[in-house]
Amino acid sequence: MSPYRKLEAIFARLNALGEAAGMLHWDMSVMMPPGGAEARAEQLAALHVTRHEMLTDRRTGGLLDEAEADTGEDAGDAGEDEAAAPWRRANLGEMRRRHTHAGAVDGALVAALTKASTACEMIWREARPANDFARVVPSLEALLALVREAADAKAGVLGCAPYEALMDEHEPGARSDWIDAIFDDLAEFLPGFLDDVLARQAAAPPPMQPEGPFPVAAQRKLATGFMTRLGFDFNHGRLDVSLHPFCGGVPEDVRITTRYGEDDFTQSLMGVLHETGHALYEMGLPEQWRRQPVGHARGMAIHESQSLLIEMQTCRSRGFIDFAAPLMRDAFGGTGPAWDADNLYRLYTRVARGLIRVDADEVTYPAHVILRYRLERAMIAGDLPLAELPAAWNEAMESLLGNVPPDDGSGCLQDIHWYDGAFGYFPTYTLGAIAAAQLFEAAKGCDPDIEPGIARGDFVPLMGWLGENVHSKASLFGTDELMRQATGAPLGTESFKRHLKARYLS
Repeated sequence: MSPYRKLEAIFARLNALGEAAGMLHWDMSVMMPPGGAEARAEQLAALHVTRHEMLTDRRTGGLLDEAEADTGEDAGDAGEDEAAAPWRRANLGEMRRRHTHAGAVDGALVAALTKASTACEMIWREARPANDFARVVPSLEALLALVREAADAKAGVLGCAPYEALMDEHEPGARSDWIDAIFDDLAEFLPGFLDDVLARQAAAPPPMQPEGPFPVAAQRKLATGFMTRLGFDFNHGRLDVSLHPFCGGVPEDVRITTRYGEDDFTQSLMGVLHETGHALYEMGLPEQWRRQPVGHARGMAIHESQSLLIEMQTCRSRGFIDFAAPLMRDAFGGTGPAWDADNLYRLYTRVARGLIRVDADEVTYPAHVILRYRLERAMIAGDLPLAELPAAWNEAMESLLGNVPPDDGSGCLQDIHWYDGAFGYFPTYTLGAIAAAQLFEAAKGCDPDIEPGIARGDFVPLMGWLGENVHSKASLFGTDELMRQATGAPLGTESFKRHLKARYLS
């Protein structure tokens, strides 16, 4: 076999081990009893260290050098379809990127990070409902020290700042100047726009709240019905409950979780639809490259674009609400004007200076992300001691949204990410929001049946366009090139601004 083919075999095994770790993590979040945490940490550490050893093995590095030196047919098999050549080149680039990240740290640090993140997450599960940040500080301190150690090591190899090295794990190539330019643009636009939207809302009667309770069984039935219509295949996936909603698993077995409240069905439903967008992306990745790095999702900005395109662009649109309103009313036996499509649309597009990111509307959502981006950069740089995090969080919330959390549970404890070691992830949420608007605008321009299809509950036109232009491309291109090929321009804020103006002020 050629060096490249040998690498494909190695990375197929790496992929299988990574998927096994992912399923163990899903079980830890959904099914595992608390007493299993220590054993699970050992299991995950063993898998992560094994993958690290394979990635950093001298043989793997040698094969990468040989494969990169190959030209023409040597990279694959003689006579192979030349259409595969760009995929092989991109695959080799993704292999090298993973090898570089892994080679920057040793196996002992990988094991320590895995165990520390598992331990911290389990303590967070207790601290969050207790509104007790102090309970999790010691374990978060230990985890953050290890994250900084890894960030410093990777920064030296990648030639970037430590925080940028962490972002690169989630969004390849992301750098602070790129993020800052986008966030500064939004920070200039959104405050005045938010004031205008809130003034417009205040001038109209508030929407009516449908009366509950809303039984969990009925919520689940409604949600799974929408998931099926969108194209989710329950032969290859499932819906469960967890403290923090997420999408995990593998393309053949995608796991979605949500959380329910019987006083409000909208939060859980929109959470399910959001995670369904993630799931459909995973299910739509190219099967022929399924077990290779190039066959994986193109970073978390595009992944978040797919969830937000479904939740925000599609399922909060007037067309979708017109279609969905009768189904919602029937699901809960609702009667009266609160269940009319006009009222439900105003509810689903209600803007407020809320405290909780996952429940935030799309106008205020970027402020939640900018807050976290600034705080985690300061934590990684050592400029923000953890003991000062709750106060810094509250100060930033008041500055950005004019709202101060009454407790840590609705403040700095609300998200799992830091307590799971995922620093550098948050910027991708807002990058995903602007990408979603840009992609949806382009899709509607290409296929005039997309919006009428949504209004009649037919998502085939939309999903067909996404499948062709996003899902099937996987990691063949970088984010900007993927966006350029799909929309005609690199990632930018203009489509997002046009979308907000059209939905909230027209």
